[in-house]
Parts: sequence; structure tokens; C-alpha cells
Amino acid sequence: MKFIDSHCHLDFSEFDAQRGSLIKECVTMGVERFVVPGISLAQSKQLIEFKSKYPQVHIAAGLHPYFLNEHKESHLAQLFDFANSNKQQLVAIGECGLDRSIENIAKQTMLFEQQIALANQLALPLIVHHRQSHDLIAQSFKRCRPLNGGVIHAFSGSMQQAQYYIKQGFKLGVGGVITYQRAAKTRAVIAAVAAEHLVLETDSPAMPLSGFQGEINTPLQIARVFAALSELKPNQNKQQLAAQLYESCCDVFCI
Repeated sequence: MKFIDSHCHLDFSEFDAQRGSLIKECVTMGVERFVVPGISLAQSKQLIEFKSKYPQVHIAAGLHPYFLNEHKESHLAQLFDFANSNKQQLVAIGECGLDRSIENIAKQTMLFEQQIALANQLALPLIVHHRQSHDLIAQSFKRCRPLNGGVIHAFSGSMQQAQYYIKQGFKLGVGGVITYQRAAKTRAVIAAVAAEHLVLETDSPAMPLSGFQGEINTPLQIARVFAALSELKPNQNKQQLAAQLYESCCDVFCI
């Protein structure tokens, strides 16, 4: 079986000491490709060189709401210029989105909707971050409809919300959350959603799986995420499930 980690931050400093060997080990274990999102203007620009060093890596460019205080209004124009100049190198715009745990929803919304517009302009999908914000994201999608779908990263929501995103052309990112028994609602929704609408992810180095709390997460954990998903879909052949998830990721990111 072969896999793609559709969302991992392999460029983060946590991996500096072992990045090359980790990627080699991942490939040996069947994790063939990695999608690394952008989080700020400076880091998005650095991903071009990062991609040139690691051919298994695909990159996106974006302004993540976590780093809201770093994002200046001028960064949007620079992001547009950068993305236009490097469109062939990018598989998506993001990580972008809305997060109620962070102040200044107005600024977040402006940045998010501008990045939706950028993705539409370049005919690229979006990588969307959410936290207690599905309603706000839906409002933004009404004002600025994404034309090329994307991935709702680390999806946790209701079946109704899952169906809404799928109708908008999005895949749902499935990661370590489903390894926690307490995440009953998310597990039930993911169990019910067809595999063609799902992609696997780790969000490395964050979001450790159940039993690995306090450890640095890595793309090697994709196998355990897949095993947890297989348990939620006991009637589905594992080989076919893995093939569908791989195809789903290739489809959304045009890999």
C-alpha cells in the first residue's frame, strides 16, 4: 500500500536533526509524498527551496490564522505576486481559514476571503483551517465561493457540515483525532463518509495520535491513522481503501 500525507509541516524546526532520514524511512514504509502548507509569507517563499531539496514534497502558499499578528496587509499583495510567479510549483493556497480561539475575526475573514480569491484566480484548491468556525467559513464561502475545492484540514464537525463541504468540492482531512475514542462524533461522521471524499494527514509535528501524547508527530503515523480508519470501515477492503485515499489526494491537489 502507498500513502500521501496530505498535511504535514516537514519544514518545521522539530525535524531539523532527522529530516532527510525521516523522509527516506517514510518512503520505505509506503508514505511516498507529502503536502507541506504555507503558514506565512516568508515561510511560503522558503518552501520553494525546500521543495527543490526533497522531490517527494508538494507545497502550498498561505497565511495561517495562528500567525495573524505577523501578517501585514502588504503581505497579501506579496502573496498574490509570489503565487502568480510560482504557480507551477504550488498545489494549493493555504493553510488559511478562520479560528475563533484567535482574536480579530474581521482581519482573519479579510485574509481568508482574499486567499479564496487568489486560489480562484490561479485555479488552485484551498487548504482550510478551522476551529469553532464552520459557520463563519460557510459565510465566507457565500461571499467568495471557492471554485476548485480543496481540503478541510483536520475535519471535526457534524454530518451536515461534512455534506456541505463535500458539496462545495472539498475533501475532509482525516488525522490522529480518529484514534481517540472520545472523538465519537468525528469518528461516526468519518465512518459514514465515502472514502472518495477523504484524505489522510498527520499535521506533523503537532496533533499526536492516541497513545503518543507528548511526542513529536511524524508522517510515519499515517499507517496508524489508516489502520484506525480501516476499523471505522470494516466492510471495505483495505487495499481498495488505501488506493481510493491515494487517488483522492492526487485528485484534489492534481498530483
